Amino acid sequence: MDGPWLLVGLGNPGERYSRTRHNIGAVVVARLAERLGARLKKVRFSPVMAAEARHDGIPLLLATSGTFMNVSGPPIASFAKRRGVPVDRVVVCHDDIDLPFGALRIKRGGSTAGHHGLDSLVEAFRSPDFYRVRLGVGRPPSRESGIDYVLDAFPKRQQEDVAVMVEEAADAVLMLVTEGLTAAQEAFNRSGPK
Repeated sequence: MDGPWLLVGLGNPGERYSRTRHNIGAVVVARLAERLGARLKKVRFSPVMAAEARHDGIPLLLATSGTFMNVSGPPIASFAKRRGVPVDRVVVCHDDIDLPFGALRIKRGGSTAGHHGLDSLVEAFRSPDFYRVRLGVGRPPSRESGIDYVLDAFPKRQQEDVAVMVEEAADAVLMLVTEGLTAAQEAFNRSGPK
């Protein structure tokens, strides 16, 4: 099948959240757009920012939601439907507090582990069967709540590792669409910073 793939970066809109742990998925998709010479632009009549690109001859749609992450499912699923992208050609990049900082995991389907952005997507697509590129942001120190933790920026000492993780996640997404899940998992699944 030669239809496009939809590459989604989860995050919250606005400058206040742009560098937070919760927005790392959106950062990956912005980086992919940069690499592929595309620009994310507002989609008419929809709270979605999107761009079109190609990689190895494969058509790609890159998107982030202009809504808060917890309600990002409906606009993204609606965009996918309008562009004729089935759920099994959707790749979602997102933060994951269940993975150690710097870890990267690629999978298809499965549980959302309470990630509200993923919950919203599963509900809107009526299926959990999209691919996920999970970016480890680590667990909060015991006193801090998970919500406050993911809405904080990465500390300075982690910035270099964050940049590496973003580049590798972008590479992983492109390998996933060109060579498939197993190849991407073998090349990129890891449990901490390189």
